[in-house]
Amino acid sequence: MSNDSAPTNFTNHFLIAMPGLADEAFSKSVVYLCEHSERGALGLIINKPSDINLERLFEKVELHLGRADLKGQPVFQGGPVQTERGFVLHEPIQAPVEPASDPVYASTMVIPGGLEMTTSRDVLEALATGAGPRRVLISLGYSAWGEGQLESEISENAWLTVNADQTVIFDTPVSQRYDKALSLLGLQAWMLSSEAGHA
Repeated sequence: MSNDSAPTNFTNHFLIAMPGLADEAFSKSVVYLCEHSERGALGLIINKPSDINLERLFEKVELHLGRADLKGQPVFQGGPVQTERGFVLHEPIQAPVEPASDPVYASTMVIPGGLEMTTSRDVLEALATGAGPRRVLISLGYSAWGEGQLESEISENAWLTVNADQTVIFDTPVSQRYDKALSLLGLQAWMLSSEAGHA
């Protein structure tokens, strides 16, 4: 096998659904990829809010949300896998002790060049006290692809890829995130055909 077919790594990228992607879970979605390797990929949809907000989610886990800035924020539908489980996408947090130490929370995936994703309750407890990461996106469920599956879908024109921009996740209104992600490629939705075609 030659080296010129080295796999592409889309960690810390956005996947932007093409109009022809009919799967209801992923139609018009923008996925932030937390991990991508030869074993598969894992990400969170950042533009599909659920019908509950963070204040309600915290009540369900018997915590009082001490951050007024987060109370009305929606909980997102991160994907169709483990939809009863919470995933917190947040800005990197350095432990106060020493730089480049382990993540602050018990179960955190550090995304190279990007954000952190925490699945342990301690991050919610920190937010409940008014502390924790300044900017967060909380989802229930995640999106996953098996070995070679994502690469295959990309080659079939199901997804566009672009380097992730944190302002799309944290500063852009939910309804504008799809268009904003497309604009990172210099595209607008009307330019995309719903027909998957190959040149």
